Amino acid sequence: MARLSAFRAPRRSLAPLALLLVAATPAEERAAALSGTWTVDLRVDLADEPYSQPMILTVAADGVITGSFYNSDILAGRAGTAQGRTCVAFRTTDGQGLYHTSACLVDGRMVGQTWAEGRKFVLPWTATRG
Repeated sequence: MARLSAFRAPRRSLAPLALLLVAATPAEERAAALSGTWTVDLRVDLADEPYSQPMILTVAADGVITGSFYNSDILAGRAGTAQGRTCVAFRTTDGQGLYHTSACLVDGRMVGQTWAEGRKFVLPWTATRG
């Protein structure tokens, strides 16, 4: 009778499989990159006096965004990744009108703009963590 050791399958490292099991999914990576507290620089000109407002984002695995911007709750929002960019878009209100905001993550900061529909202006801005 042949020895059982002759029928053993070749040994392979389980390390690559283990990495697959613990690697973050694209949705988890997007949520981690975008979620948190941001300080939005709302100056019209960079020479102006500093003026910032908080933006708090929570991004779910399905891309739904909750949180607040300029101390207004986000009414509806989504995050997405395409063409090498990770971006957000959402809507808030000040009780008088709607604000439509979108931004993309660029080199660790947000580069975005807000359209104040009723006030008829678009304000480009940047934001940093914290």
